[in-house]
Amino acid sequence: MNTTPRLSVLDLVPVRSGQTSAQALSASLDLAALADRLGYERYWFAEHHNMAAVAASSPPVMIAAAAARTSRIRVGSGGVMLPNHAPLVVAEQFAALEAVAPGRIDLGIGRAPGSDPVVTSLLRATGPTADVDRFPQHVTDILSLMGPDGARLRLVSGDIYDVRATPAAASVPTVWLLGSSDYSARLAAELGLPYVFANHFSGQGMDQILALYREGYRPSEEHPEPRTFVTVNAVAAPTSDEAHDRALPQLRQMARLRSGQKLGALETVEEALRAQADEPADGMLAQSIEAMRARWLIGDAEHVAAEVRGLAERHGVEEVMLVPVAGSRDDEPLDATFGRAQTLELVAGALSA
Repeated sequence: MNTTPRLSVLDLVPVRSGQTSAQALSASLDLAALADRLGYERYWFAEHHNMAAVAASSPPVMIAAAAARTSRIRVGSGGVMLPNHAPLVVAEQFAALEAVAPGRIDLGIGRAPGSDPVVTSLLRATGPTADVDRFPQHVTDILSLMGPDGARLRLVSGDIYDVRATPAAASVPTVWLLGSSDYSARLAAELGLPYVFANHFSGQGMDQILALYREGYRPSEEHPEPRTFVTVNAVAAPTSDEAHDRALPQLRQMARLRSGQKLGALETVEEALRAQADEPADGMLAQSIEAMRARWLIGDAEHVAAEVRGLAERHGVEEVMLVPVAGSRDDEPLDATFGRAQTLELVAGALSA
């Protein structure tokens, strides 16, 4: 296997304190353009709703904007939370994206809601599309609708009705199933689809789930071999101390999320350092932060690059998707994301050296 894995990016479009969503979106689009110039393989946008610290609520819109700002990098969703959307809508959105940027679109599909129960009920107000038990059927519906032959429906009258996602693109987006449990891994293996485990969010049981996917894989015409990569939270900076400082805002945010605390916009580095100084060093929040810190890739360029190589080798993959989680400092522009850009530049540079 190639010892220098390809690099990709997953972007949740973080919103820091004092920053508007518009500024956060602008910063993320600049980051996508940078990843394109640096040679990254793909750039995916997540789907989350009603979160002050996350502006990634509509992957297709962000994908279209990023495709217009880039020339070669694949752009996609990581992922579209399918129970929130009608399969035909998803198929048509991504067929349109493929027509706009042929050969560059990934449709990553997830089964989780991506929000709290109240917002989920609003997103699923359409009724039958909200049935999580129909997830496998909805995935296969999307595959059929985007294909050249479309789907065939038998009406109550007995007549056959042909349906195709329009506009009909000359090519079809690559469909990936995403998950943090064995459910999507089993389904991806059964359908012969690429699969990605959400290691950046969960990390529990990844080895077993990837083995389950690979061992149970049923080859398809489009994907004769199982295909996967590893996601990981990463912060690279000129020094290890600077990297750990820049990781702190996101570490604190994730610790609060997992303990059920109220969430706001992402702290700046200085705000996070001040808040940490006022909290007990052995408290629950601090313990959660240290547990996550051990799983994230944080350090100078050489350290993070070595960890990326090791991660790829341990899990038998040729691609690593970075979630650049470096926070911003108080004096940095609100429409830029210096720490995340620095992470992408340093890791790419160290891996190619």
